[in-house]
Amino acid sequence: MSAPVEFSCDEKVATLTLARPEHGNAIDPAMARALLQAAERCDEDDDIRCVILTGRGKLFCAGGDVSAFAAAGDNVSAFLEDLAGTLHAAIVRLMYMRKPLITLVNGPAAGAGMSLAMIGDFALAARSAHFCAAYTALGLSPDGGMSWLLPRVVGLRRAQEIILSNRRVPSDEAERIGLVTRIVDGEQLLAAGTEIAAKLVAEPVAALGAARRLLVESYESTLEEQLELEMWSIAELGGSDESRRRVAAFAARRNSNG
Repeated sequence: MSAPVEFSCDEKVATLTLARPEHGNAIDPAMARALLQAAERCDEDDDIRCVILTGRGKLFCAGGDVSAFAAAGDNVSAFLEDLAGTLHAAIVRLMYMRKPLITLVNGPAAGAGMSLAMIGDFALAARSAHFCAAYTALGLSPDGGMSWLLPRVVGLRRAQEIILSNRRVPSDEAERIGLVTRIVDGEQLLAAGTEIAAKLVAEPVAALGAARRLLVESYESTLEEQLELEMWSIAELGGSDESRRRVAAFAARRNSNG
C-alpha cells in the first residue's frame, strides 16, 4: 500500500504530496499521522530550506474522510478528537518551522483541505481549484485552523459568510479576496511553485523563519509587545555570521557605486 503522504527532497526543497487520490486525498488517521511525521522531518532537517505541500490527482484535499467518521459510530467524538489533534500538531509544525512553506492547490479543497491550502506563505492555486468550508453541512464546526486562518486572510465578515453558508469559492474569487496568493494554469502550477522555492532556498533561512514567526504571532501581541519582539529578533539575527556577511557585501556594493 502506498504512503498516504509522499515525501521527496531535491535541491533542498522538500515536497509533501497528499496521496489518497482515489479518496480525494481525504484525511484519515493514517494520513494525519504521515503528515505529522513529514512535518517533523521538514522542521528538524537542516538540509531542507523550503517545503512544498500539494495533492495527487484531481483534488487537493476533500477534508476529513467522512466515511471514516461514519464508521467510527458511537466512538466518533473520540475519533474526531484524535484525528483533529494529530492534524493540528502537523499544522503547528508546518506554520512554525523556520523554512518557508508553499502550498500548490492542484484542485478543489474543502474542509480541512481548505485550511491546509491557506497555511502556505505562498498559496498558488490551479484555475480548476475551488474552496468550500463544508463543515456545518455535516453538523460540524471548523478544524485545521480555519476559524483562525480565514478571518486573517480574507477578513471576519467574508469568513463568516464563507463558513456559515458553505458556498463554493471559485479560484478567481479566491485570488481576489486573498484566500490564495495567485492562480495559475494547472499545467504550470508545479513549475511556478518550484520557481518560488528556488528563490527562497537562496535566502537566509534564519531570517525567513524569524519573519514567519513574527507574522504568525503578531495577532496575539499589542503594538508594544510586537515592537519588542521585532527588536530582539533583528538584534539576534544581526549578530549572525550570515547577516554580517550580507550586510558587509551590501555596504561594499553601495560604496563602490559611489
